[in-house]
Amino acid sequence: MRWALVKVCVAVTAMVVVAFAVPLGLVIKEMARDRAFSNAEREAAAIAPALSITTDREQLERVVASAGSDDGMAVHIPADGAGAAALDLGRQRASDRDIATVRKLGRASTTEVPGGSTLLQPTALSSGEIAVVEVYVPQSEVSNGVATAWAVLAGVGLALIVGSVAVADRLGVRMVRPARRLVESAQELGEGQLGARVPEEGPKELRLAAVAFNAMADQVVQLLANERELAADLSHRLRTPLTVLRLNAASLGDGPAAEQTRAAVEQLEREVDTIIRTAREAKPQTVVAGPGAGCDAAEVVRERMAFWSALAEDEGRKWRVAGVERPVRIPVARADLAAALDALLGNVFRHTAERTAFAVDVHNGEDAVIVLVSDAGPGIADPEAAMARGRGSGSAGSTGLGLDIVRRLAESTGGDVRIGSSVLGGTEVRIWIQLNGGDARDGRASARKGHRGASIRRRKHTKALSAFR
Repeated sequence: MRWALVKVCVAVTAMVVVAFAVPLGLVIKEMARDRAFSNAEREAAAIAPALSITTDREQLERVVASAGSDDGMAVHIPADGAGAAALDLGRQRASDRDIATVRKLGRASTTEVPGGSTLLQPTALSSGEIAVVEVYVPQSEVSNGVATAWAVLAGVGLALIVGSVAVADRLGVRMVRPARRLVESAQELGEGQLGARVPEEGPKELRLAAVAFNAMADQVVQLLANERELAADLSHRLRTPLTVLRLNAASLGDGPAAEQTRAAVEQLEREVDTIIRTAREAKPQTVVAGPGAGCDAAEVVRERMAFWSALAEDEGRKWRVAGVERPVRIPVARADLAAALDALLGNVFRHTAERTAFAVDVHNGEDAVIVLVSDAGPGIADPEAAMARGRGSGSAGSTGLGLDIVRRLAESTGGDVRIGSSVLGGTEVRIWIQLNGGDARDGRASARKGHRGASIRRRKHTKALSAFR
């Protein structure tokens, strides 16, 4: 935009300069020519009084010499009827025909000669004959000062063009800078920086755009605040039924099932409290942990599998876990990873029949960690629809938010989530967690080697997992 404005100004200024400079240059050239011939006319007029008095050669030579143009002036006197011979003084440059024509017509004329032009001025003699005064005007005198004037015009035109470029550049900066700030603020707002605003400055149109953008940003902040308040209020409503559920669980007595129920109720209460605090504090549920933060994915997987294994035994499900023998650090909060695993394992128990096998594999690559949750169920017919927030699987009780939680966790690190077919014959959900927090595309390229290793290890598990079919 800035350079386009500069180009337009240069083009317009150049057109204006050409429109004025070219005619002015031609006028200057014509004025120089008129000045040269006016001087020649004055020199010819200085000889006329002497010709009207006498035609004596010596006297006329003195008059011509006094005019200072003896080399550039000639006088042609015709013979008269009294027997006086024709007289020619000075160097003749015009042709006899041109001189005769001027003498016959009785009016001044100019003619081109080698090296310049001549002015032929007729003058009446006392004898009644017509003498012709010839004044030579060299070409250098005709063009005297024209080149200098044209050089001045060219300099003035160039200065105008340079000045227009400078002015256009300043105007472009004045227009481009607010536009660039608008773009930067839009990018910041798109990246989640809700405090991004645009200074209301610049041209009128850009000021109006800035006002509209700031109003939109304020509206977005207000809508998010309302959404957080609504989430907190809805979560708070769960406290009453949770309290009743906790009291009922306390009366179940002893036993593994009672302990698991009470543990599940306590965890549910903690999750509700976390949701309320997160909504009130306006903090995202999933954030990329900084250096030294995060959790041990292997430990979290072991912990959650210990919880779900009890329910799996009750339903006769075979299960296995692999890749959790060594610590696996990931830049994800412990609670977020646990929520993601619970969402996936809960889907296995909710959408597959009893006695359906499942497995959890953890693969640690150079730049990424891959968590695979697979089952031997019927699979997912439309993985893309299942990943859509709020769509779910289409079955009763499915909201589609579980997979969305997993997706947001992976994308917060620069990774992603893929749904495919597992070695058990059902669904496989692959969580790609990027360790360096970079862009997902760069992460996939840099962790491709780790992914190949994960595939090899997965094939090694195929034989053992096939027993679950």
